[in-house]
Amino acid sequence: MTKAKVTFEDVGVTVTVPAGTRLIEISEKVGAGITYGCREGDCCTCLTNIVSGHENLAAPSLLEDQV
Repeated sequence: MTKAKVTFEDVGVTVTVPAGTRLIEISEKVGAGITYGCREGDCCTCLTNIVSGHENLAAPSLLEDQV
């Protein structure tokens, strides 16, 4: 199984998780405190920066002005 390393810089936590694990789920487990509204990425409340690497969105939902 492919793994991914995720670091939440704000709380200084790095975890290795199965690839495909949703970032919102990881953040809840490590107490990173990402604010969210819908848990699906549609409302963009959880919008965050990826410092390195990339995220494969299952269903991209960015608004036109966010692309």
